Amino acid sequence: MASVTFSKATRIYPSVPRPAVDALDLEIEDGEFLVLVGPSGCGKSTSLRMLAGLEEVDEGSILIGDRDVTNLKPKDRDIAMVFQNYALYPHMTVGDNMGFALKIAGNSKEEIGKRVAEAARILDLEQFLDRKPKALSGGQRQRVAMGRAIVRSPQVFLMDEPLSNLDAKLRVQTRTEIAALQRRLGVTTVYVTHDQVEAMTMGDRVAVLKDGILQQVDTPLRLYQQPVNVFVAAFIGSPGMNIGHFELDGEEAALGRARLRLSRATLDALREEGADRLVLGFRPEALEQVGADEPGAFPVQVSVIEELGSDAFLYGALTDIPGSSVDGSHIIARVDPSRPPAKGDVVHLRVRPGMQHIFSESTGRRLPD
Repeated sequence: MASVTFSKATRIYPSVPRPAVDALDLEIEDGEFLVLVGPSGCGKSTSLRMLAGLEEVDEGSILIGDRDVTNLKPKDRDIAMVFQNYALYPHMTVGDNMGFALKIAGNSKEEIGKRVAEAARILDLEQFLDRKPKALSGGQRQRVAMGRAIVRSPQVFLMDEPLSNLDAKLRVQTRTEIAALQRRLGVTTVYVTHDQVEAMTMGDRVAVLKDGILQQVDTPLRLYQQPVNVFVAAFIGSPGMNIGHFELDGEEAALGRARLRLSRATLDALREEGADRLVLGFRPEALEQVGADEPGAFPVQVSVIEELGSDAFLYGALTDIPGSSVDGSHIIARVDPSRPPAKGDVVHLRVRPGMQHIFSESTGRRLPD
């Protein structure tokens, strides 16, 4: 086991105007489960492939423990990779697939059998060792791919969207199994996904990338509660955060009848940059349903109610601002699942005190609340 360090690591593809990964600075602790997440093309898979030695590092360096592996071949890095498509040999049994890398490395049959048996026991694959991959389900094949990585006892596990080929129910089950297995083994793990729910439920920490640039790396809770900029705020959370461009009106943020009193720290920050507008974010659970005459209440016409049993979400539009810039003229609010409003109703909502997120309109960076 070992730590992993990206130091200004950069990957530049020929004839591409910007780096795929731009000066990535990231330290992953020994035994940590770190998730790289972001939209397609953000550089997360490229970062993982740079660590694996499958992509060149054009600038900067990568260390595993105290060893600089920037220019080492993949086989010399002591890593094991789990791919999206399993990459199993169809003509080999499960046991042979799991032990193949050890066989190539010259390990004895006794040692290979011992390690494969232990990995099969951990992954509940003992009854499948003599079967071929085609006789297994998708989830079982993914466990075989995990077993092939485990038997090598590497310093670092690398996982590139390993659950993408599974159905929704199996994805939830398997991500729980992978997270529990990693904590049991204690092996440093770097995991790539585009699914922010997957990232938030699995990682000790989550690194959010956009256009090859690291936006924020933090615990899932801090990412959710204290996003450093508008991109992270909008990307993290399901349903997403409501994002609106508000006018500064005295000491309040105003968008039609939607008003929120601002703190002295926020006002000072806005005046320092000479801004008369700001970006305000509030999550669905930050909104409460109130009477029309309550201070700060604003009207929303209900378009859709999404009932999930234990939760219900209202999707609607601000009625007093046609074409409002809040979430594309729409607002999402969590409502009482036992008494949800009906489609077409007009309800009044307001932001609960202290649950807003305030950002600079010019830079997108978080401002003091």
